[in-house]
Parts: sequence; structure tokens; C-alpha cells
Amino acid sequence: MPQEIAASDASYFLGFDGGGTKTECVLADAEGRVLARTSSGPSNPLRTGYARAWFALSDAGDSVLKQQKIHAGHIRGICAGMGGAGRPGVVRSVTSFFERGYPNAKVRVTTDLEIALEAAFGPAEGIILLAGTGSAAFGRDSGGRTARAGGRGPWISDEGSAFDIGRRAFQAVVLAEEHRGPETSLSKQIFAWHQCRDWELLVEQIAKNPDAVFPMTFPLVAKLADEGDAVSCEILGGAAVSLAALAASVANDLGWHERDVPIANVGGVYGRSKYFDNAIDAEVKKSIPRARGVKVEITPAEAAARMAVRTAGATGHAA
Repeated sequence: MPQEIAASDASYFLGFDGGGTKTECVLADAEGRVLARTSSGPSNPLRTGYARAWFALSDAGDSVLKQQKIHAGHIRGICAGMGGAGRPGVVRSVTSFFERGYPNAKVRVTTDLEIALEAAFGPAEGIILLAGTGSAAFGRDSGGRTARAGGRGPWISDEGSAFDIGRRAFQAVVLAEEHRGPETSLSKQIFAWHQCRDWELLVEQIAKNPDAVFPMTFPLVAKLADEGDAVSCEILGGAAVSLAALAASVANDLGWHERDVPIANVGGVYGRSKYFDNAIDAEVKKSIPRARGVKVEITPAEAAARMAVRTAGATGHAA
């Protein structure tokens, strides 16, 4: 158990970015300066279950505390941007978990979309196009009004995500094997990629935990697309169309017609394939002719740490 520490001595802040594939955690001081960072397993409780989420969050938090040689009582504020936090029950459970583990911390639990928007634009207006394990677009105008599209989970939403791309890759391999679709280099590499000899073992893995299979297939599709595999290019081209449609939906909801639209790409699918990145940019331009790309300078976990400073009312200058 960590030693008791007076609330007046609590001067550190934690930012969490908890998703369906991994959790990132940042420890910061009252100025928002990053002192330590780490990553752990997935912590979206709707996809992993609460037990695995608690383990990932604890592991990440313990790791950064150990790096700085401090204890849980030293933490004054926590902001966690979590996949699944659009549901009030998730927010209540995660908030309670942090309050029990960090007795001196003021806790804020919000969505991963909120901290990604903060990372890209701070308090200013803009749209983020998030694509990782899941996918969504989220935007805010100068008056604080927000709009969202996607991000409802892999079974009814998340088009263009790593999960969706991986699932379509498996479909393409099945169609090729049954002579109902074109040949693809995916057929030759997908089993070795997942270290399985045959369909039986691979289907067992998918049934047990699809999040451990489908999103992890995305890097293979990205690699083969850049090598010219036509089927992989088609899969990523379709994903780009889907992602652009998410951004266009948010822009329309915000009433951003005939004006510049600042858009930031955030998430694990970006920067993995030149073909895919170019396709996304092209499709966004088709859907939103005056889209303006914005480079994200900090990670969502860093943004969450800055939000933790503000939430706790610290006297630093985190912005």
C-alpha cells in the first residue's frame, strides 16, 4: 500500500488515453511538463471488460509513478480519456476506480475523442478524424457546440478503423480461397502474420478475442498496399471513403459550408501506409473541398494531463 501523503503535498498530474488496443499514460507537473510516460494494454471496458481495464490503468499509472519515485498520494489531478466513456455508467465506474486509488486527486473521466480534440486544437474550433482500433469524427465550433459521427463500436459502426480493415482483409482471403474474389498477397501472408497454421486456430482466436486479431492485421494490409497488392489497395481505398464521410458528417452538422474546415488526423492508422494516408487526404478533399490539415503537436495523453491540471485548479500554465 502507498504511504499516506498530505493533500498539500500532491503536486503531480496524470493523463490517460485508454483505447481498445493500448493505454498511454503521462505524468506531468503543474506546468503541464511531461515527466514520465508509459503504455500498457487495452482499457476500453466495453471491449476488454472492467477487470482487464483496471489492470491496464493500474499498470500504466504505477509505471510512471515508479519512474518519478513518487506515490499515488502525490497525484493532485487525473484526466482519463477513455474509449467507451460516452456511457455514463462507464464514467462512474472509472471515476470511482481512480478515486479509490489516488486519494488526493480530483478526477475527470471523458471520452478519447475529447482528449484528442484537446491535443489537436486546445480550446479552439476544429474537427478530429480519429482512426485507430475504432473510428469517429468529432468537432467543435467557436461557440462550443459539438458534433460527432461514428465511434459506436465494431459491430454497427467504426468504418475505416483498423478493426474494420482487418476484418475486410480476412473476408478478402476467404473470397480468394473460394474463387469468389481476386487473388491477393494477403492469402500468402495472413497466417504467418498471426503465427497460425490454418483456419481452425485462427478462427478460434477471432472467436475468443477479435480485438486481438482484426486490428493487428491492419499493418499487414498497409504494407501490402504500399507494395502494390490490388486487394489491399481496394480495402484501404474503401476505408478512406468511410473516414472522409465521418468528417463530412460532422462538418455538415456544424454548418461549416463554404468555409475553411480545420481537420486533424489522430490515431494509430495514420503514418503506416503512404497509399492510405494519400487516399484519406484525397477523399477528405472530395467531401470537404476547403478542408485544411492541422498537424497535432502533442499526444492525447499529454493533452489529458494538461486537462488534469486545469480540472484540479492548479496554478501552472498548462495550455
